[in-house]
Amino acid sequence: MKYHTVDIEGFEAQLPILPLPSGISIAFFNLHGDSALTEHSAKALAPKLADCDVLITAESKGLQLTHCVARELGHRYYAVARKTKKLYMQDGIEITIRSSITTGKEQKLYLSKHDVDLIKGKKVGIVDDVVSTGASLAGLEELVEKAGATVHKKAFVLAEADAADRTDVIYLATIPIFK
Repeated sequence: MKYHTVDIEGFEAQLPILPLPSGISIAFFNLHGDSALTEHSAKALAPKLADCDVLITAESKGLQLTHCVARELGHRYYAVARKTKKLYMQDGIEITIRSSITTGKEQKLYLSKHDVDLIKGKKVGIVDDVVSTGASLAGLEELVEKAGATVHKKAFVLAEADAADRTDVIYLATIPIFK
C-alpha cells in the first residue's frame, strides 16, 4: 500500500492512498481511534474557534474532534448533525445534501430539537476532519441557517485539493487528490 505523509502543525501522519469508485484516489484521513492525532488537532483548532458560541459537526469522523475542541474551549455541549433520523429526533429539522467525494450519493442530515435550540441565535463554528468538494460543508451550513443560527467559522484538520484555495475555511494542513 502507498502512503502520503502530511505534517499537521508538527504532527506527522501517514495516510493510506485509497482508490474511490470514481477513479481518483485520496489520502484517507481517519481520526477514529487515534487519540494523539485527535488531541493534537483539537488543540491546534480550538484557539481559531475561540469566538464561536457553540460548535457543530456531522457524524461520524468529526465527532471526537469536535468533542475535544469543545472541551478545549470550555463548551459543555456541541451539536451533532446525524445521517440517520433517530427516534428522539421526530421534532427536529432535516436537509438533503448532494454527494460528497467519499459517499458518492445524496444524503440527509438531521438535527434534533435539542441541538436546534442549542445553536439557535448563536455564532456557530463548524468542525470536521476534511473539506474537499464542500458538499458536506454546504449541508452543515444549510442546517445551521435553517436552525436560525449564524455560521461564524468553518474549521478542518485538512483541506483536500482545491479546497485549500478557499478563503472562507480554516485548516491545519493540505492533502492532494491522486489521479
